[in-house]
Amino acid sequence: MDAKPEIGAALRRYQVTAWIVSVFLVALFFVAMPVRYIGGEPVLSAIISPIHGFGYMVYLAFAFDLARRMGWSLWPRTVLLLLAGTVPVVSFVTERWTTRQVLAEQEEPQVSETSA
Repeated sequence: MDAKPEIGAALRRYQVTAWIVSVFLVALFFVAMPVRYIGGEPVLSAIISPIHGFGYMVYLAFAFDLARRMGWSLWPRTVLLLLAGTVPVVSFVTERWTTRQVLAEQEEPQVSETSA
């Protein structure tokens, strides 16, 4: 169980939105855009683009919330986390890395000022 349940909830929200945004970004870049620009059919990208755009806005909010709860610095950690949703495939790696970092930081013993 998490030391702080609110961080566990923030992590879960981040993970779900990161995967959704990543899947739509991969579909946009590797399927919809080639179909649009090589095949001349814009319908698929017209459907996927707004879904990814809306999902990315939600991702930004949840990723920032997680970074804030974890006490991470704005530069470079939080900014790079926020930008990860813009690079196909890298966003999957970043989600995995972020999850491991959060879990590792949660397992570190907390130093109390009263204990000495």
